[in-house]
Amino acid sequence: MDVEALRKHAKNIRINVIKQVSGAQSGHPGGSLGAADILTVLYFEVMDITPENAGTQNRDRFVLSKGHCSPLLYAVLAEKGILPEEELKTFRKLHSRLQGHPDMNEIDGVDMSTGSLGQGLSAAVGMALANKLDKNDHRIYALVGDGEAEEGQIWEAAMAAAHYNCDNLCAVIDENGLQIDGRTADVIGPAPFEPKFEAFGWHVISVDGHDYKALKDAFDEAKTVKGKPTCIVAKTIKGKGVSFMENEASWHGKAPNAELTAVALKDLEGL
Repeated sequence: MDVEALRKHAKNIRINVIKQVSGAQSGHPGGSLGAADILTVLYFEVMDITPENAGTQNRDRFVLSKGHCSPLLYAVLAEKGILPEEELKTFRKLHSRLQGHPDMNEIDGVDMSTGSLGQGLSAAVGMALANKLDKNDHRIYALVGDGEAEEGQIWEAAMAAAHYNCDNLCAVIDENGLQIDGRTADVIGPAPFEPKFEAFGWHVISVDGHDYKALKDAFDEAKTVKGKPTCIVAKTIKGKGVSFMENEASWHGKAPNAELTAVALKDLEGL
């Protein structure tokens, strides 16, 4: 798939993120917009998930460890044709399947119920180990927030993945430098990630999280690594594509009003 096709998918995904959060007047737009390019490459270039196999385990699987970015996952599944796009209007509404945090029991293509930060990578390690035991060659991917990486369980999972030689596991650190309380460097400061994951026994790749080719090359490289898991450290811009949200921690978990929604959609239409 060429870059223009990927850019179009990412644009549609970002628009649907804003529509979901605005419609519900609740949700997490900043991190969802920032990681949109990562998931675009994953779902349209790397993973073999389709509407036909989304309800099975015989495919590559993805864990959204930063589960509060569910608007992104739902928008991606809709763009992929796995989830009806019309259903996005029900995001965070009473009785909707599209909860504020994804529920694996409700939606095909949601591979893990997440939201308690720090737990998703552990689940991904378990999936990777299960695939090895089952002689299943499909790969496991996980997206971890840089603020989330302040959780100790992330590093327990990192140790386990390396110890058990989970070379079928690829974690992506969404490093936008911001979290709900401000700059990650001011809260605890988990960066730099590269030497830490290397010390924990991982193969590490650093990329621009908005460069489609660099992301594809990184995922391709991860597939060639044997004997250890891979961590892709992706530098991203929180709120990417929306002028007033970019690099603003205040838009971590806040919905735009009608006026700002119009501005956001206009910004995204121009991408």
